[in-house]
Amino acid sequence: MANKRSAGEITFICLNALILTGLCFVTLYPFVYVAFASFSDPASLAQHRGLLFAPLDINFGAYKAVFNNPMITTGYRNTLIYVVAGTAINLVATAIGAYVLSRRNLYFKNVLMMLIVITMFFGGGLIPTYLLINNLGMLNTIWAMLIPGMIGTFNMIIMRTAFQSVPISLEESAKIDGANDLIILFRIIIPLSMPVIAVMILWYAVGHWNSYFGALIYLRDRELFPLQLVLREILITNTTDSMMTEASGDRMAIADTIKYATIIVSTLPILLLYPFLQKYFVKGVLIGAIKE
Repeated sequence: MANKRSAGEITFICLNALILTGLCFVTLYPFVYVAFASFSDPASLAQHRGLLFAPLDINFGAYKAVFNNPMITTGYRNTLIYVVAGTAINLVATAIGAYVLSRRNLYFKNVLMMLIVITMFFGGGLIPTYLLINNLGMLNTIWAMLIPGMIGTFNMIIMRTAFQSVPISLEESAKIDGANDLIILFRIIIPLSMPVIAVMILWYAVGHWNSYFGALIYLRDRELFPLQLVLREILITNTTDSMMTEASGDRMAIADTIKYATIIVSTLPILLLYPFLQKYFVKGVLIGAIKE
C-alpha cells in the first residue's frame, strides 16, 4: 500500500512546482519576447507596452531586411567556417594533449599539470597577446580566430580524466598487435569516449558561434567578420542604412524589429543543434569529471 503524502510534503511539492515554473518563465520569456517581436509590425510594436504573448500584426519585413543585408550572409559564412574549422582543430589538439597527460608513464606529469592549470587563472593579458598574434603574422587573418584558443584547459582536463577511465588492457592488447599511440588514440580511446567528445563539440562550437571579442581585436577586413560581430554592430550602432530603402521615419520604426530578427537568426542554429547533443551532455560531463 502506497504511503500517503503528508500535508508538509504536498506543500513542498506545490511550492517547488510553482518556483520552477516561475524560473522557467523568467528564463524562456526573453527569448519568446524577442521571437514574437521579430515577427511584429514595427509601428504596432513601437506603440505596445508591457509583456508580449503573440506577434502584433505579423510582418516579415525585419527578416527581409536582415537577409537583404550582404554582411549577414558574409557573417554567416565566416561563422560557419570558424565553427567547423575551429571545432575540428580544438578537438584534435585537445584530444592529443589529453592523451599525453593521461599516460601513466609520463615523466614530470604533476609538474606539467600544475603549469597547465596555472593558465586557467593567469594569462599574459590583452596587449602581449595582441603583439604575439601580430608578430606571428596572424593579424587580420582567419588564423587569428582559430589558433589562439586552440586548447581549452578545462576541457582538456575533463577529456584527460575520461581517457584515464579506459581500461589499460585494451591499450596493451593494441600495442601487442603493433598499434602506435595515434592508432590507440583515434581508434580505441576516442570511440570509447564519444559522450565526452560530444560535449567538447558542443562547448567548442557554442564558444566559436558566440565569439566576437577576438574578431573585434584581431580583424580589420569586414569580409572576415563573423556573424556575432555583425550583430554587435547592428545592436550598438542601430544603423539600418545598408538594409533599408524606405523613408527615414520607417527606418526608425523598423530598427528594433531588425535587432530582434538578427538575434533570432544568429541564435536559432545553436538552439537546433543542442537537442541532438543533449543526451550526451550529462553523461559526458560525469565521465570526464569522475575518476574511479
